Amino acid sequence: MGILLLVGGLASIMAAIVLVVLALRRENPSATGVASGLAAIESVYAGKAVTSAGTSALDRLMAPVSHQLLGLAQRLSPNNVVSTMQHRLDMAGNPGGWTAERILAYKGLGLVACGLAFGAVGLTGSVINCLIFGLVGALIGFFLPDLLLYNAGLRRQEMITAALPDILDLLCVSVEAGLGFDAALHRVARNTTGPLAGELARVLQEMQIGKSREGALKALAGRTSVEELRSFVSALVQASDLGIPIGKVLREQAKEMRIKRRQRAEEKAQKIPVKITVPVIFCILPTLFISVIGPGVISISRSFGAH
Repeated sequence: MGILLLVGGLASIMAAIVLVVLALRRENPSATGVASGLAAIESVYAGKAVTSAGTSALDRLMAPVSHQLLGLAQRLSPNNVVSTMQHRLDMAGNPGGWTAERILAYKGLGLVACGLAFGAVGLTGSVINCLIFGLVGALIGFFLPDLLLYNAGLRRQEMITAALPDILDLLCVSVEAGLGFDAALHRVARNTTGPLAGELARVLQEMQIGKSREGALKALAGRTSVEELRSFVSALVQASDLGIPIGKVLREQAKEMRIKRRQRAEEKAQKIPVKITVPVIFCILPTLFISVIGPGVISISRSFGAH
């Protein structure tokens, strides 16, 4: 009888411990809640274009073999190709209809379609020509989506670089007018347009879902390749850690960004004479020589022909 009481007591203690642990997990769901919220934000930004763009005719045409094309592209790509592609999509602003899986499916389609098309062109020659043309076409079709995505990301980074000094001026004015940094971010994201305003809105959403300010700002720097924006984020994080007033940091960063924008404009202006040399030499000078020396050459040839 005593053994039964001992076993029953131990079972009751274990059940009470399990119930306490479950209750504590229900009362403190912050980690899982923040993680699930951030995952929801990532999925919204990654998949917003597909819901807005819908399904194109090409997608409906390749739907029966999309999984095979996706598998083909994944086998020919590195292991972390999906995460790498998603990072490139973040840099490009997740443009309309572009997801990592969709781009990989298009890479597989380009590999097969361009390879067959170029191979058919090479059929007019020998078998070696057909194989060479098919290989070149497959390479072009496979890497063309990467080139388009890189070009979109590069243009977006240039837009962010151009808009950064003005955004910093607005942030500096808002903070010095008495707003907090989060309220200033909200005002700037609401009253401005462009890719940088969208990135600031995403930072605000991540902060509202429970992510720290430093973490959201570092994620912003990771989604871009603009060195000025990365240095700005680093300065903000250091100012927050050291207790430096953010208004002073914003004023210094805005001043530095304006100087760098002027330096970039001067650099582009200095490159113009070098860039214009090629069309002058190969396009303008030949026509100038023809128009100036041509009549003299014609008259000399006629005079020598008369004798």
